[in-house]
Amino acid sequence: MPATDLIHTYVVPARPERVFEHLTDPASYVGLSPLVVEVYDVDDTGYTAVERFRLGPFTYDNHIRVGVTAADNVVASEVRSPGGVRLSHRFELSEHADGCEVVERTHLTAPFGLLRFSAAQALKVQRARRGILTERLAA
Repeated sequence: MPATDLIHTYVVPARPERVFEHLTDPASYVGLSPLVVEVYDVDDTGYTAVERFRLGPFTYDNHIRVGVTAADNVVASEVRSPGGVRLSHRFELSEHADGCEVVERTHLTAPFGLLRFSAAQALKVQRARRGILTERLAA
């Protein structure tokens, strides 16, 4: 199956511990990914997220189970979305003079024809997150 890797590095003006705490709270993902509009069914292994896709006047709500693990300043998630799209994502957090350096790593696999669209959506989300985290966590 076709695959791609996306890496994005940025700095958030907050302590790594604060960023880690925020990223381990499933409720934080509403709006942290501009597509996520709701989370529910939260338990020790993860949560279900609702991604809302818009195409003109039409919307599609994609309910996806997100498996989450967190330790040692790394928050990792695994997603199996309808249509055969698979996403492995990691936030790697470290000290930085201006706060917290965040390295986002995403490995994406998708059937031919969906990879380009899925990668474009994932990249758009990665690029938006710095501003969202900064707005939420800057003290």
